Amino acid sequence: MDGSAVPVILRRVKRFILLAALGLASAANAQTPPPLQENVSVTYVMVPFTVLGAKGNPITDLRKAEVKLFVDGVAVRSDMFERSLNAPVSYTILLDGSGSMALAGKMASARAAVQTLLAHRIPGDDYALYVFTDSEAHEVVPFTDDAGAIARAIAAVKPYGKTAFFDAISTMPERSRLGRNPTRAIILLSDGIDNASHLTRRDLARELEGVPVPIYPLGLREPAEKDMLDPKQPREELSDIDLLGEVAGLTGGTLHLGNQPQQIAAAIDDIQKSLRAQYLIGFSPTGEGAIKYRRISLKLGGRIHSVNVRAGYRGTEPPALSSAVTRTSKRNERKRGS
Repeated sequence: MDGSAVPVILRRVKRFILLAALGLASAANAQTPPPLQENVSVTYVMVPFTVLGAKGNPITDLRKAEVKLFVDGVAVRSDMFERSLNAPVSYTILLDGSGSMALAGKMASARAAVQTLLAHRIPGDDYALYVFTDSEAHEVVPFTDDAGAIARAIAAVKPYGKTAFFDAISTMPERSRLGRNPTRAIILLSDGIDNASHLTRRDLARELEGVPVPIYPLGLREPAEKDMLDPKQPREELSDIDLLGEVAGLTGGTLHLGNQPQQIAAAIDDIQKSLRAQYLIGFSPTGEGAIKYRRISLKLGGRIHSVNVRAGYRGTEPPALSSAVTRTSKRNERKRGS
């Protein structure tokens, strides 16, 4: 991150961090923060996003004038626009340790993905490893900058049991806040199969509404499999890849598929590029209106090929840009009248 941008971002997210700290205080010793609550309203909405050009490369010279922020289709007035380049990242690695990962070389591919991620580390990066099977994910390695500790721990994981995919994912956004860096990401290594969760797919979607931490699923299967699925199969047999894509889309991450070394290397490279060329835009909700889920969207200039951004936030009404324009217009009219 540019040196001058670091203190600005830290100041602007101070309230956000304090709120997170309140929720984490009682759980810090156990390293298990409480789950997200649907009735919690944020006091500041920070929207990290990345933009790609026509060739798929991150655009690093975006200007504020090129970005228009909307909430539920209404233009919103933002008070923060920052660029983060080559910033350290806190990576939460969530590994599917269930029995299905023992098939078709999936666990070997997961280990290769983690090794590639560690090989791309820069000073300041830190990592935590969580593993899930038929219950909530459990912490194997707390956040550390010791890459060797992560590599040794993942090498010792032996696949077994069923898969509580929904239950595991639901707790990870809160746990990811234990990392020390403002830029955070969850790297999900799974085949996307769920056969043991208490939560449903709909429950999970609600839990992920408004989550500001991007989840990057790496589906450990051939990319061509998505096109080979038989539409006559039961929905639960088709939902694994779709589910991974839905998790990514809700949180502003991207889905990658692959189980070959070159596919894995390309996926990790894409994720790294996105996270190290990130923008932040933000605003304070007004405190007016109902606390509910509100959808975020961005409109950008013509040179933008695609954008990855969180899907929304849960809170009160945003500061509508039209309201600001109206107030400014009225002030100008009063000045002219005087």
